[in-house]
Amino acid sequence: KLCGYLNKLGIKGPIKTWKSRWFFYDENKCRLLYYRTAQDINPLGSIDLSSASFDCKMENGEGVFEIRTPSRVFTLKAISKQAMMYWLQQLQMRRWEFCNTQSRFPSNGILSCLIAFVPCFVFTFVDVVDNEDFLPLVKTPTEAVGLKAASLPAPQTSTALQNISLKHPWTEIQNTVYSICGSKQLWGSNGNVFSFDEFQEHPENVDEEQEAEEGTLEDGKMGPRLNWIRKAKWMNNGFPGSEELSREKNSVNKVSVLQQQILTLTEEVKSQKELVKLLHKALEAAQQEKRVSSMYLTAADKDRLELVRHKVRQIADLTSRLEALEQEKKELEQILTLRDSHIQELKEHVQLLMEKNHAKQEVIMTLTEQMARELSDPLQEANATTVETLYKQQEEIEHLKDDIDAYKTQNQFLNSEIHQITRLWTSVAENEKALLMKCACLQARNCQMESKYLTVLRKLQEAVPGLPNSHAELVKNLIQEALQWDVKEEEALSFELNTALCPSSEYDEYGFMTVPDYEIEDWKLLAKIQALEIKSHKLRSQEIVEKPLRDRWNSIGELNPSAELKSLIRSGIPVEHRQRVWRWMVSRHCSLVPGHYQWLLESSRSTEHPACRQIELDLPRTLTNNKHFSSPTSQLIPKLRRVLLAFSWHNPAIGYCQGLNRLAAVALLVLEDEENAFWCLVYIVENLMPADYYSDTLITSQVDQRVFKDFLSEKLPRLMAHFEQYQIDVSLITFNWFLVAFVDSLVSDILLRVWDAFLYEGTKVIFRYALAIFKYNEEEILRIHDSVEIYQYLRFFTRMITDGRKLMNIAFNDLNPFPMKLLRNRRSMHREELEAELCEFEQIKAAYVKERAEQGP
Repeated sequence: KLCGYLNKLGIKGPIKTWKSRWFFYDENKCRLLYYRTAQDINPLGSIDLSSASFDCKMENGEGVFEIRTPSRVFTLKAISKQAMMYWLQQLQMRRWEFCNTQSRFPSNGILSCLIAFVPCFVFTFVDVVDNEDFLPLVKTPTEAVGLKAASLPAPQTSTALQNISLKHPWTEIQNTVYSICGSKQLWGSNGNVFSFDEFQEHPENVDEEQEAEEGTLEDGKMGPRLNWIRKAKWMNNGFPGSEELSREKNSVNKVSVLQQQILTLTEEVKSQKELVKLLHKALEAAQQEKRVSSMYLTAADKDRLELVRHKVRQIADLTSRLEALEQEKKELEQILTLRDSHIQELKEHVQLLMEKNHAKQEVIMTLTEQMARELSDPLQEANATTVETLYKQQEEIEHLKDDIDAYKTQNQFLNSEIHQITRLWTSVAENEKALLMKCACLQARNCQMESKYLTVLRKLQEAVPGLPNSHAELVKNLIQEALQWDVKEEEALSFELNTALCPSSEYDEYGFMTVPDYEIEDWKLLAKIQALEIKSHKLRSQEIVEKPLRDRWNSIGELNPSAELKSLIRSGIPVEHRQRVWRWMVSRHCSLVPGHYQWLLESSRSTEHPACRQIELDLPRTLTNNKHFSSPTSQLIPKLRRVLLAFSWHNPAIGYCQGLNRLAAVALLVLEDEENAFWCLVYIVENLMPADYYSDTLITSQVDQRVFKDFLSEKLPRLMAHFEQYQIDVSLITFNWFLVAFVDSLVSDILLRVWDAFLYEGTKVIFRYALAIFKYNEEEILRIHDSVEIYQYLRFFTRMITDGRKLMNIAFNDLNPFPMKLLRNRRSMHREELEAELCEFEQIKAAYVKERAEQGP
């Protein structure tokens, strides 16, 4: 049991007093109860340890420590530093055991309390481990702690009334009455305030009992006598207790003492009667022995001779035992002689030490006299001051060393407290993480339900002509209500999740609108359905996919081409790493010439480029669903203008082609710096895309459309046959995909993932994702059996792709193999065919012009 006497600091106004209290730990409620003495039944108060912190402030004195609860601070004092550290360690361990048993954590009050009082010490914080060893376990001070300390008298105070609690008079009265009643019951049950069992535990009585038992074994006649001796000694030992009882002033105690003495005298009379009976029995035994001896004398000579022989054998045995005892005596005398010689040597050694000490004292006296003479000399006053200052500094150094040791101990203890707080915080963080995941799953499910609801409304909207007027009006009202998108209300109702986990803003991190503002009512409903689906997929994949991916990216230091990096880039680069990785990919393949961009800007200022007018026309039509380009006064519009003008002077063969504005705009959003965006545009046009991709004839772009149709026939034959059946030319839709790398076709999150892989692997990524888009929506397209409806569906179906992970798996896993060599061969073959067709077309055109010229006007 954790119990013992401690001094508790009591404060009554300006008066502070230490009062001795018996403290006992209640393990069921994790409380520290305190009484006036160990024999009291009712406590004076308690300290709740489940939300308390401990501190040992060395400046308060040795053995003083504090227990801080959210409502009060208790200052306690142990008899020694060891006892103090024992109490602190035991309270700390039992508080932790109680918290773990109850499966609960301390309130915020204990955490803030622990953090508030921890001083700014320099300590080495260790990792969170189970077997910490900040402070070695202190041995149990049995003289001050435990049940043994309860049998010791309570520590005495300077005054008689100092230890009495004036705050709890009723408790004091109850404890006093209980003490008196307990004493009466003890006297009534045992007949004596001192029980015989207590004296059996005394060492002297134990020896006497052993002697009595041996005497009984050797001769049964000696047992009663030794029993009488033991009783007599017990009576003699019992009477000093009456002297203590006589000091009591209470009349009840005096009567009890007199009754006890009467009982004692009665017992003594009984023992005297028993002694008389024993003496009678002894007399009868002696007479019986006398009769036996007379019978021996009258026996035959042979029996007497046998008796003599028996006695002779006994004499021989006794003689041998006597010799053994004499030998043992000689050995003991030798040991005694050796001890005497050893004592003599010790005395001589002590004498030498005393002489040495005397000599040291003489030297000290001589040095003291010499110092006194030097101090008395006026010329040595400065030296004396220096010596005195040196002594003071040495004393201060000793005090500081003691303080350092004390603070080290305190720091170790506080480290253990901080370690426990860290474990609590870790558990709280894990619980919070689990709650966030549950919240994300619930919100994702809510988004899916809302998306299904909006889909049903859209189906009803399409069927409005066939509905009654009342139902049609109801559907119209529901659609208008669903289309209302209040961002403030969304932020107020949404859970406080991470921005990446639960985007509640109208724009994403790059400025794209989360819900595009379409003019057509049907498209507005589709836009909101798309936003809800994207949000649902993000919430579901955040912890399972996105977090491990971010951890892998955070572990990458210097970027080097590898299979692992390729896999990570295909999965999508996190926002915080995308800018760095794009710059690295551009600088790997494109030689950045310092000052070249500034020179191009100077050229564009001095001379107007022929493409300047077309650039100005395309600037307002660039990324209209992005807040950074939606207005002519947006911040990135001037930067985009300078980048396009610089590129027109850098590559006069192309100058400017429609579509370059959107490529440069995406580069500006990610890289932010316009010079880096310029070199990214150069890298895409001159390194990634084939030659003549952005020329006047766009011949290579047309070649890629024929190559894509071949791949579509091979990878998705059912879908291609469906297109041929209804005479659908997919190049009318896909041409713009290839020209601007899906800008304005896919949602921003999927678009940037496509660009991540496109900048690293090249144009084959565009073919992969174009095929994956048709594969993603293949079943929906196959269900449409009208060419006009198919064209209408192909106009916006890319916007309905919300699951970027699924699209990526189709592009890089389901459509394999996709070798670059095959792509080059197909491009070469279709380029020859297209050039031949263009040549034939030119011939037909020339013949037609010649024929018209011959016919005249």
